[in-house]
Amino acid sequence: MPVYNWKGKNSYGEKRKGSMEAPNPAVVQSYLKKIRVTDATIKEQPKDMFENIEMFKPKVTGKDVVIFTRQLSTMIDAGLPLVQALEILGNQQENVTFKKIIRQIRMDVEGGTTFADAMKKHPTVFDNLYCNMVEAGEIGGILDTILARLAVFMEKSMALKKKVKGAMTYPLICLCISIVILGIILIFVVPVFEKMFKDFGSALPGPTQIVVNMSNFVVNNFFLMVGLVIASIFAFKKYYKTKGGEKRIDALLLKLPVFGDLIMKVAVAKFTRTLSTMMQSGVPILEGLNVVARTAGNKTIEIAVFRVADAISEGRPIAEPLEETGVFPSMVVQMINVGEAVGALDAMLEKIAAFYDEEVDQSVENLTAMIEPFMMVFLGGMIGGLVVAMYLPIFKMGEAV
Repeated sequence: MPVYNWKGKNSYGEKRKGSMEAPNPAVVQSYLKKIRVTDATIKEQPKDMFENIEMFKPKVTGKDVVIFTRQLSTMIDAGLPLVQALEILGNQQENVTFKKIIRQIRMDVEGGTTFADAMKKHPTVFDNLYCNMVEAGEIGGILDTILARLAVFMEKSMALKKKVKGAMTYPLICLCISIVILGIILIFVVPVFEKMFKDFGSALPGPTQIVVNMSNFVVNNFFLMVGLVIASIFAFKKYYKTKGGEKRIDALLLKLPVFGDLIMKVAVAKFTRTLSTMMQSGVPILEGLNVVARTAGNKTIEIAVFRVADAISEGRPIAEPLEETGVFPSMVVQMINVGEAVGALDAMLEKIAAFYDEEVDQSVENLTAMIEPFMMVFLGGMIGGLVVAMYLPIFKMGEAV
């Protein structure tokens, strides 16, 4: 259906504008009368020649979904019907891709589909966790409360992800700068010195000769090296997509010094918060564990959670199989055991998540504090070593004179 842009004035004389998907302008005019917009001008929105090309479509971000979730929760809590709330949010949405998705969901709900089932048709925007919680909210008649919890959960998850990305960004930037500086020196600076050294007619010192050989190798094999790096990245991604590759690499990541501990803390925080949110929303623990496993982000943890779910389906308590996996810290297992014993597992999981959020904060600060001097020493040592190696022949010539 075509999209129509409209402009007009509300009952207070204030200017209003928006857009609406409709079969013809008459439908838009009828809608504007309902919301008391007068002096309206309606124009069909010109079609975008790139709208059907996937790579040109704007992506729906986590922030878009959080804002949508919080606004929808507020509207439903205020007594607005779901279809009308979706229509308002669809019309005011600026992201074209998300606007289409919201409108499609609204049409599906109008056609008799449940809200959760309509969302399941768009898995790239609304994951299993989101859809399962919405389904529980619809069944329990507390959709507004569930959406509010979802918004809080997503905000905390995004904040956690941002912290981890921030910790990884600094060393990666330093490493990239080091590679660029090293490449410039070896490709452009060293050959100039090499030409000058040849005029001396004497043998070069060992360190200088090593640097010259490195420069010659990089200059002569530059494109081959770039090709090998690209091929290695492609091969790694290809291998990681296999079941065995993903399992081995994720297990290796958890064993890395410093970084492995951080990855584990992030995984525990995510696992406990997700399961707590789902249980508070009325999702059965077995179904919650299956969803948590699929959204774990690490194959080792995913397998461990699925094993726990299988054990619970056989009638066992959650703490015992959790300990048997050997993946989760003993403190987490003990706290879950206590929470299960007193019948407050969801509250205990929330406390564990809050504790590990603080642990992640501390780990990120420690990691940044440790990496900063290391990278400075590495950069200084690398560049300083190259400079000294290049000037050694000049020093020796000065001594001879």
